[in-house]
Amino acid sequence: MEKKEIVEAEGEPVPVLPPPPTLNIGIAINGNRKSKYVVKWALEKFITEENVMFKLLHVRAKITTVPTPMGNFIPISQVRNDVAAAYKKEVEWQTNEMLLPYKKMCAQRKGQVDVIVIESNDVANAIAEEVTKSTITKLVIGATSRGMFTRKLKKNNLSSRISVCTPSFCTVYAVSKGQLSSIRPSDSETNVSTKDDSSETSVSCKSSSSYTFSSETELGSVASYATFHSPSLPVQRFQALSTINQTFLHSSTSSLEINQSRSLESTQSRSPDINHSRCHSLDIVAGKDDMSTCRSSSETRQAVSRSSSCRSLPTDQQSVLSDQISTSDVLTDNSFSEHQVYVNFELEKLRTELRHVQGMYAIAQSETIDASRKLNALRKHRLEEAMKFKEISFKEEKAEELARQEKEKYEAARREVEHVKECADREASQRREAEMKAFHDAKEKEKLENVLIGSVQQYQKFTWEEIVSATSSFSEDLKVGMGAYGTVYKCMLHHTAVAVKVLRSKENSRTKQFQQELEILSKIRHPHLLLLLGACPEFPDHGCLVYEYMENGSLEERLLRKNNTPPIPWFERYRIAWEVASALNFLHNSKPEPIIHRDLKPANILLDRNFVSKIGDVGLSMMLNADPLSSSTMYRDTGPVGTLCYIDPEYQRTGLISPKSDVYAFGMVILQLLTAKPAIALTHVVETAIDDGNLPGILDSEAGPWPVEETRELAILGLSCAELRRKDRPGLKDQVLPVLERMKEVADRARISISKVQSAPPNHFICPILKDVMDDPCVAADGYTYDRKAIEKWLDGNDKSPMTNLPLLNKNLLPNYNLLSAIVEWKSRKQ
Repeated sequence: MEKKEIVEAEGEPVPVLPPPPTLNIGIAINGNRKSKYVVKWALEKFITEENVMFKLLHVRAKITTVPTPMGNFIPISQVRNDVAAAYKKEVEWQTNEMLLPYKKMCAQRKGQVDVIVIESNDVANAIAEEVTKSTITKLVIGATSRGMFTRKLKKNNLSSRISVCTPSFCTVYAVSKGQLSSIRPSDSETNVSTKDDSSETSVSCKSSSSYTFSSETELGSVASYATFHSPSLPVQRFQALSTINQTFLHSSTSSLEINQSRSLESTQSRSPDINHSRCHSLDIVAGKDDMSTCRSSSETRQAVSRSSSCRSLPTDQQSVLSDQISTSDVLTDNSFSEHQVYVNFELEKLRTELRHVQGMYAIAQSETIDASRKLNALRKHRLEEAMKFKEISFKEEKAEELARQEKEKYEAARREVEHVKECADREASQRREAEMKAFHDAKEKEKLENVLIGSVQQYQKFTWEEIVSATSSFSEDLKVGMGAYGTVYKCMLHHTAVAVKVLRSKENSRTKQFQQELEILSKIRHPHLLLLLGACPEFPDHGCLVYEYMENGSLEERLLRKNNTPPIPWFERYRIAWEVASALNFLHNSKPEPIIHRDLKPANILLDRNFVSKIGDVGLSMMLNADPLSSSTMYRDTGPVGTLCYIDPEYQRTGLISPKSDVYAFGMVILQLLTAKPAIALTHVVETAIDDGNLPGILDSEAGPWPVEETRELAILGLSCAELRRKDRPGLKDQVLPVLERMKEVADRARISISKVQSAPPNHFICPILKDVMDDPCVAADGYTYDRKAIEKWLDGNDKSPMTNLPLLNKNLLPNYNLLSAIVEWKSRKQ
């Protein structure tokens, strides 16, 4: 055989070998539990080869009927199209679910897989057509297992029919229980050639035939190493005898060579009637008769000799060969008759059948012995299990007895525990009653102590949902102003008009300001400090404070006459100056630590309906630590905070703050009360007017006729409070308040002289229960204001509101200091 070499020339590309063709391997699956063995065997056998495509073949019967709930079947032509389509989809889904595990097995071994579902009633022909269509060269099918006594070939089983129908170019592998049972080779694997090394004549013959195999054969299962089955013993016998018969018929007219040739032709003419074909060549050289049988490969004889189930085959072959040689001698000598040949044929047939029967009997006897041994073992095992069952039954009875005893003990212990628990519950109930009584007595004692020492009530807590609902989700229509750190809304909470202040930022500084303002206002009470009604402490990020609502807005708005509001009379301005000074003095002398407002200005001074002033926006207030060893003036380092024109110049320059810082801002407020002018350069304007004797020219003429001397004294006091140096400012308690008290007396006399005597008190001074002027007004949970004694007497026997007749949420009473101040003032005027 010539060898070809590919030499790479300079500049020429190296030829590239084409990719190997795809090897299509079909695996027939019927969906039972044995199919997994077939798929597993095919994967282990062919997964190592390159470019392999596994095709899972499943034949499904054609859908001709549709089942009914009663168990009957209706022809598919008699049902509606949608019902038939739904049933077909269900069958397809069930088929896909059945094939999914096999597809996963191929995917786990990293093999290419293609699932092909064929709808046909003829399984064998359907698989054969798909093999031809998809060019499947190897087909793996399942084979039925052999029984204990079944040794005859079943030609009508499914695996045999598939093997017969499969095209000859495809090799069929029959697998049973994960082991190769039989092989039907393709036509490319059955080429047979025979060659004599010393003879001059050789005959080469090729035959392609289809082999139908089953897991149950006449000679037993073939070993897994065999490439294909060798002809069975009766076939060999028939071939030999056919040669003898043909030679005997032509012995008188032809030579030995012609007889041999015709014998070969006769054998070939008879071979198609047999399942396994063979080509025989008879060569006679130098007077010697040799008979050889052509095989499909040189290893066939070795494979057959290794088969454990065909141990008697060599003896049969030797017998046949000896018969053939003797027959040749007879033909040569013409000493045997046709009758003798027939007798020999029948004898050989009987001997062969006897050997097979003896072999089957030996196998059956061996299996019977094994079955008897297994039966004895099962009986012994059953006896052992019966003994174990008796032992377990005895132990179970003993365990039941122990369980009964334990149950009795448990019941006794449970009764004892219940008795002890009842005693403990009784004692705990008595102890709780005693504790509740002691707690109630302590609360009553604490209330009495609070009344005696004048303790103020803490603020009321509101939820964020209540705030949002009251302000209509912070509607712009309810907005009444903007504070230093938030927006102020007017709304109704518990039937009371309130002002809700909401911080506009969630920064830490805003949260700190909210907490500081809440802490200060919840601890202090003064008639001229804005009253804190409640807060929303659960949501500090939202920063919500609830104040009493001041009808006349801020002092700045009234001085500038915003929205054409009427001017404030001069005597009311005198009184407002005194009220602000008294509130500042209260803050500066609070215990245990003084409080500095730091942002006093007309915008933070609010007026109620009677023009009673109250200081608000204490968010920038701070508490100073008093040092008993230092002087009366206290300082603290801090960053400048407040509003320009009202900040202490020394505080702005040095960062040192003291109560005199609020005195500076108060001096600017006094000057604005007199002039109603902006604070920018106001001290220079007033000082120049006093020096020029033109003070009446800068006063607010809409406030009425100002008293000259008192007004001049008040202007000088304002200038002294607004001195640039802290040490030049007067003390609030010792110097400022005495002057303002004299001014207030002058203002009161003027108010009395020009005011009309009121014939009846205002309606909001009247208690709804007493129908008289209230002495100590308090706000109840229904939002209405009552006299304290009257509402407390009402709440002793009632849980409902005197006004709305609705249940009260609680019985807490909130003092209305604003209304109390107005009542006191009204009574003083009446006198």
